[in-house]
Amino acid sequence: MVIIAHPDDAEFTMAGTVALWSRGGCRITYVVCTSGNAGSHEPGMTIERLAEIRQAEQRAACAVLGVDGVLFLGYGDGQLEPTLELRRDLVRAIRQHRPEVVLTGDPTVLFFGDEYINHPDHRAAAQAALDAVAPAAAMPLLWPEVGVPHRVRQIYVHGNAEPNVWIDISSTVDKKVEALKQHASQMSGWDPAEMIRQWAAETGKDKGMEHAESYRVITLMSPEAVD
Repeated sequence: MVIIAHPDDAEFTMAGTVALWSRGGCRITYVVCTSGNAGSHEPGMTIERLAEIRQAEQRAACAVLGVDGVLFLGYGDGQLEPTLELRRDLVRAIRQHRPEVVLTGDPTVLFFGDEYINHPDHRAAAQAALDAVAPAAAMPLLWPEVGVPHRVRQIYVHGNAEPNVWIDISSTVDKKVEALKQHASQMSGWDPAEMIRQWAAETGKDKGMEHAESYRVITLMSPEAVD
C-alpha cells in the first residue's frame, strides 16, 4: 500500500519500486489523501474540475505501473493535517486491504536541498500514515467499527536522510517516467524524464546501480508472523 498526499507524489518518488513489485506479482493499492484539487494556476479552473482531472491522471499513471486500485480520501488540497479523522480513515484502508508493506514519505523532512520546501500536505500524509500503521491499525479496541485489526510487517519511508535499503529500478525507470507523464496538468509542457533519471542515477551511484530508489525500512514483525 502506498499512502501519499496528492496525485503524482508517488510517481515523483516511489514509482520505480511500485512498477518493479507489480511486475513481480505484488498487489498494490494507492491511498491518496487529497485529489490535488488546488494545484493549478490555470485561469478559470475550479476545484471540482481539477479534482476530476487529477484523479483521472492518477488512475492512468497507476495503469502504467500495474497498480490494482486507487482510493481517494477526498481531503482538501493544501489543508491536510495529521488529524485523528485522517488516521482513522487510513486505519480503515489498512484493515480492508491488509498490506504486508506500506510505503510513504518522511514527515520529519522540511527541506530538500536549498531550493525546495517539503509541502505541508506531504508531511501530514506521512505522519498520519505512520501513526495509522503503528500502532493504530493493529489495536483491536481502537475503532473496531472500521475493520478487523491488521499488523503491517514493514514500512518503507522514502526521502529519509539515513536510508538503509536501496532498490534497483534500472529496469523500471522508464515506467516511472511514463507514469509521471500521465500527470499532464502538472507538467505544463515540461518533460520530467531527464530529472527523474538523474535523481535515480545519483541515488544508485554508490551502490553499483544504474538507477535506484532509497528508503528507510522499518521492520515491525517477522515475515512468519504476517496474518
